[in-house]
Amino acid sequence: MDCVFCGIANGTVPARLLHEGERVLAFADLNPQAPTHILIIPRAHYASIQDVPAAEFGIIGELTAVAQDLARARGIWPAGYRLVVNAGPDGGQTVGHLHVHLLAGRQMTWPPG
Repeated sequence: MDCVFCGIANGTVPARLLHEGERVLAFADLNPQAPTHILIIPRAHYASIQDVPAAEFGIIGELTAVAQDLARARGIWPAGYRLVVNAGPDGGQTVGHLHVHLLAGRQMTWPPG
């Protein structure tokens, strides 16, 4: 498998890690869309959120918990932030590995996209 996020998870692709847990990693996005733009991924490979089996939905909660911890640690909790999960090409997903975007540091507009 040729997945850049799997490479980050197994240490063969360098990344500026901001969180390293047993099942979840977080790192700075190389193409930030906000002053704070962090990607949060499971170590296990799921092509998208659509591919997470119901029995493994706990990983989605872990991704969200890491996002909350990072928001608190970086002082962006009170002002607010956006979590984004893109699914498939029409949803804007460009890397075929489940990931959550944590975006903050500017006013987020609505509707997104």
